[in-house]
Amino acid sequence: MKSLIKKAPYLLFLLVIPLLAKIYELLNSHSHRAIDISTTLDQAIPFLSVFIIPYILWYAYIFCYLVYFCFKDTKVYLKTLILIVIAELICFVIYFFFQTTVPRPTITDNNVFNHLVLWIYNNDRPFNCFPSIHVLTTFVIMLASLHVKNKHVINNLCIHGVGTLIIISTLFVKQHVIFDMIGSMFLVTFLYGIAFEFISFSRKTETVYVKEK
Repeated sequence: MKSLIKKAPYLLFLLVIPLLAKIYELLNSHSHRAIDISTTLDQAIPFLSVFIIPYILWYAYIFCYLVYFCFKDTKVYLKTLILIVIAELICFVIYFFFQTTVPRPTITDNNVFNHLVLWIYNNDRPFNCFPSIHVLTTFVIMLASLHVKNKHVINNLCIHGVGTLIIISTLFVKQHVIFDMIGSMFLVTFLYGIAFEFISFSRKTETVYVKEK
């Protein structure tokens, strides 16, 4: 119990998440010659509104697993947050100089899944898609979880199973295209090696330092 109380203040670092969301919102509010980078393969992927469920679950997925990391392994939690912040800031620079868009389908059927898709469409304009923040943060959680020891098998399945559904949902609800997904995973893979290999924390103070080669 004392250990949990000691780790609780680290949750304050989660306040960086809404700050990043605000920056994204500002970048998403204006369009400047957005480019369509979809391919014929993207056009062949069907629109399946049922995938809006895992797409929306992303919000809870990221928050819950960051909290889980905080109490399970604070060092992994801090590295994960650092990785997310750096990766998203790089995305914001890309959005500013290279804005992309995704063609959205015309939705006519009246069902709950389509209503949820329209709600997302109305609150997230089809700009600033490459790389995908949805894919990026989900893939960060999936990779970071590999460093958390003694996870229950069900928990491990949820991290990777739900994470995979979230990633592919971005394609089925036409929020992103394949290049958006690949770009995010490439960026995360590159930064992941830096964050988890070269950044360490002292046991007593949790002070960050970078290993020298």
